[in-house]
Amino acid sequence: MLELCGITKKFPAQSRPAVSNLCFSVRPGEIAAILGENGAGKTTALRIISTILRPDSGTCRVMGFDAVKEPGKARRETGILLGGDTGLYDRLTARENISYFADLHGIPRDMQKRKINKIAQLLGMQDYIDRRCAAFSKGMKQKTAFARALIHDPSVILLDEPATGLDVSSSLIVRDFIMHCRKEGKAILFSSHNIDEVKKLADRIIIIHNGRQEENTSQNQLYVKYAKYAKQENDLESVFLAITGQEKS
Repeated sequence: MLELCGITKKFPAQSRPAVSNLCFSVRPGEIAAILGENGAGKTTALRIISTILRPDSGTCRVMGFDAVKEPGKARRETGILLGGDTGLYDRLTARENISYFADLHGIPRDMQKRKINKIAQLLGMQDYIDRRCAAFSKGMKQKTAFARALIHDPSVILLDEPATGLDVSSSLIVRDFIMHCRKEGKAILFSSHNIDEVKKLADRIIIIHNGRQEENTSQNQLYVKYAKYAKQENDLESVFLAITGQEKS
């Protein structure tokens, strides 16, 4: 459903590529996590997949569509939630924000109502779905942006720090919703700094360091391969620090 091969991107002001020779794929019903320190290239990779950025070299295919040569078709199959400003229209309600993007995707109005009500229930948004976004907390805005990104039922879901700004209960709701999408056979790729979040969600972990892909394997295989660095069972933090050359003494 998602395949990257040899993806490289360098920005003029940088001495090294933001990402270099990324090669990985995400299968139907699989959750893959990109793990890396700040500046490792996680967001650049997601922006290339979502067609926001063009790679300097390599290929990226979303549901068989080339993200460079067929960006419109690739975008129709992709739902993306990037970190930072959610970009909601504050004068509109959560429902109106979501409906606006549903209009852009050509979803009929009668179908929109059913889809928005369903996603609002799954994300626990019923109490504020018809309130204006201006007074929303950061977590409420994040869930609204999440719903907006997925209203067109994309096959591939890209999430950049999906739990940013969420309290514990909201994080659990979002986590359950991601698992729901997985059961529907969607391919999910997310980035996170939260080791616990990665451990609970990811079937497979892609570790990027200084723009280079250092690992791409299942959690279990990762723990077996780097067992000597672990200080306890399933010690992803120690494994990550060892792979990136930051192991603790």
